[in-house]
Amino acid sequence: MAAVGGVEAGGAVSALRPRLAALGRRLAGPREAGGDERVSPPEQRGWCRPRLPSGGSVWRLFCGAGRLRPKMCTCALTSCAFGAILDITYFEENQLVDEDFPEESSLQKVKELTCILSEPEDLLRECNINEEPIKILGAELLECLYWRKGALLYMYCHTAKERSEWLRENIAIFKKCLNDGVHYLMKMLSFRCPLQLNEDVSLQDKDTARLLGEGIFSDTHLLAIMYSGEMCFWGLRHCGEGKQESLETIDPVSNSDLGCRSQSVSLDFQEMGKNMLTKYVAVCEGPLKGQGWNTTTAKQMLCYFVKSHN
Repeated sequence: MAAVGGVEAGGAVSALRPRLAALGRRLAGPREAGGDERVSPPEQRGWCRPRLPSGGSVWRLFCGAGRLRPKMCTCALTSCAFGAILDITYFEENQLVDEDFPEESSLQKVKELTCILSEPEDLLRECNINEEPIKILGAELLECLYWRKGALLYMYCHTAKERSEWLRENIAIFKKCLNDGVHYLMKMLSFRCPLQLNEDVSLQDKDTARLLGEGIFSDTHLLAIMYSGEMCFWGLRHCGEGKQESLETIDPVSNSDLGCRSQSVSLDFQEMGKNMLTKYVAVCEGPLKGQGWNTTTAKQMLCYFVKSHN
């Protein structure tokens, strides 16, 4: 039986080797530029994040994993790949931000980074592991991956919406970016269930209890709520309500196909945005009152949602 497991694991690794080799080569870029010396981004602090391995050690682990049982192989692959992926994408995201998302190349770059951030889950599927990704990767790691994808699209759209000529010519692509970004952030918020308080659960700090009951376990969760609402506001303002046109009409092989598993279900920007911003304001002016969270912009966007609905 062990031999069969070894054959299965070896076959899985062999099939993935071209992609893993590309990941190793890409990893060399940040190292050569001193990327592994950079400080982790603020939103990433507190996440479980493995130390960046060298390209050689990544490749040796990938090759050696073929001698392990399938599940052990997958855990080794995804654990090591996860650390590399976070560092690769963080370094390249910083380059995009520093260059103000170049109009001629940044959309393709965003697509590539989104695909790289999907690699851990892709590896699980391609190794034919039947367990849910959350059981192998854990909630915090999956939250981090989806946060990074959603926040990347948020930053890209924040820049793209200011380019009026590009926006007029690429409104369907812009809408798709917003749609995918909000989906990623909603997925990030779904991995941990809100705390259900009852007679068996007692918290002396009522503000903390309310936050946990709302499913807010960190500053990043609250930012994801605000970003989602803001992206829905951009969608409603520039694209309409966002639910009449099927996103499947966008050419799936074009640059508008963001991510390896891009979302085709179009959001209702009006309803989703209003719900997210209402929740953000309620939390910031409730349990987080006086903690430095500003609600002015969120309230202005909520007024726009109300007026557009009427």
